[in-house]
Amino acid sequence: MRYSGSRVKALIKVGYGCNENCTFCHTADVRHIEGSSAEVHTKILRARSLGHTMVVLSGGEPTIRPELLEWAMHVASLGMDFGLVTNGLMLAYPGLVARLLERRLRYVYLSLHGGTPVVHNRMVRSDAFEHAVRALSNLSGHGLDLTVNTVVARQNLEHLRAVVDLVLPYPDVTLKFSMLQPKGGGERGFNALMPAVTDVAARVRDAISYGIERTGGTGPSFAHDGLPFCLIPGLESRYDDLKTHGFRTMVEVGEPDFYPVDDKDKVQPSQCTGCSLSGACPGLFRGYHAVHGDGELRPVLDRLRPNSFNYVFEALVTDAHVGSCPLLAHGVTAWDRARHLFVKNERRIARFRANTRDFSDIEIETIKHEQGQLYLDVSDKPSPDDFARDLIKLERSPMCEGCQERPHCTGMFEPVWKDPFAREEARVKQVIEELQGDVLDVGCGDGIHEDTFAALEISGKIRYVGLDPDAARLKTLKARRSWGELRLGEAEGLDDAGRFDEVLVLRSWNHLRDPRLAMKALCRALRPGGVLTIVDNEPFGLARTTKQATRAERSSAAFEHYRNDSAATAAALAREFPLELLERFDAGPSTSNQWLLRYRACV
Repeated sequence: MRYSGSRVKALIKVGYGCNENCTFCHTADVRHIEGSSAEVHTKILRARSLGHTMVVLSGGEPTIRPELLEWAMHVASLGMDFGLVTNGLMLAYPGLVARLLERRLRYVYLSLHGGTPVVHNRMVRSDAFEHAVRALSNLSGHGLDLTVNTVVARQNLEHLRAVVDLVLPYPDVTLKFSMLQPKGGGERGFNALMPAVTDVAARVRDAISYGIERTGGTGPSFAHDGLPFCLIPGLESRYDDLKTHGFRTMVEVGEPDFYPVDDKDKVQPSQCTGCSLSGACPGLFRGYHAVHGDGELRPVLDRLRPNSFNYVFEALVTDAHVGSCPLLAHGVTAWDRARHLFVKNERRIARFRANTRDFSDIEIETIKHEQGQLYLDVSDKPSPDDFARDLIKLERSPMCEGCQERPHCTGMFEPVWKDPFAREEARVKQVIEELQGDVLDVGCGDGIHEDTFAALEISGKIRYVGLDPDAARLKTLKARRSWGELRLGEAEGLDDAGRFDEVLVLRSWNHLRDPRLAMKALCRALRPGGVLTIVDNEPFGLARTTKQATRAERSSAAFEHYRNDSAATAAALAREFPLELLERFDAGPSTSNQWLLRYRACV
């Protein structure tokens, strides 16, 4: 899943004054603060220097500022498109809309919170409905990227279908329903304004289904924001936020530079652990979770997800002084610590970006900076299958050592000419070569280390049993093997009590549907003193050209993992069982992405 939209947007807050008085206003506490015209012009220039192709003004209400047309002209003169986040009252005047269109107005995010005057005006505490509807009419039909945003509060929860009816005549509109954010007025009036997230999800599902039925797929499109995916099944792909709109950075009044758009106001609590939807899901607003907890969430555990994502090449970065850091020279805050990747190879520096929605910002930042699992793809394959040949490890550049900005910066990375995969795989092979007795190979369908198993079986050192849930894979294995036993089944259903001396889960841990139930069955299958070996891989990021990334995304490779557990996650689960830890190897910045755990069943 990728972010949509080709324009790279910067969001500039020009001030927080407004000609409405919404009950839930984010900026209710700072409405007296306004940015100077000079500050906005300076930030427009900075947006252009960062490579943005559109500047979007927000507030408060940007259209009440007398400099509006001047700012729009400045943006257009720099070759960028112009956009607005607005309540639309001023855009009810056709003349102003026409002048903005002349100045490259291409994007409007319009607030409209009810389908009738009574509901909308009650929400915004102003006689504004007719103006907002007129603005919608004036804006539609001009090829704009046009979104109508409806914040869902207690006051309009039961009236969402009316908003659908209102926008039906405008096929070029996206109608978006947004969960009320507990910030500003939404925080102060929390008890009076905030509906239960399950109620919001139910009403939004109803409104979107109603809209799709009414349009037959030929009218407006429909979207949602701020709702956990587990509560809105079937509509996950309709998630819509600043990032899906192509916003890279934003800057508030008084801030010295742009900052990446982030999701720090949201949280995925412990209830979300192991959920297959967690990568793309926004979770809950922190303020909501603080009051209501996570009891309404319903984690989804049976969907597959990928274990890698792409950093796609954007540009070569040049700097006047060879050896100096362009990030320090031009400012570090505007570059996303997780999603931007700078790779230095001798005198050349390339900038990449991860636009994936399969992994959250927190997951990507962890993979990049804590686990250190970044690789340069040097293959021409949709999916690398020989990591030692196809991938080159990327590690933090020595030029970052001692830098005071290191904890905040996206960092500089360099290729490391070593093969960590062979080193870690050698230990796995050694474990297999030392096997004796009855052996169970869980998830055997890939036929990994087949020659070694065959030699041990034929020599009489082991009695091999392979278990896999994929009938087609087992059929292929049976066709070429004359040794060992192969079974169709899942680890969770294993019923061999005390039969095996060794149980191997080799790169199949993250394929288990229910690891806790599987661990229970595997421990029961071990004889006292038997050994359980678990090996798997952490997720990783691949730096790729546009061509490589496009080829990979068009490939038919299916997602294979239910989770992306680390050794730490698997070890935490293992502590619930009568097992003695024998060996633990964690993946890290100087290793491959493969980890290993070995346990002895307690006597």
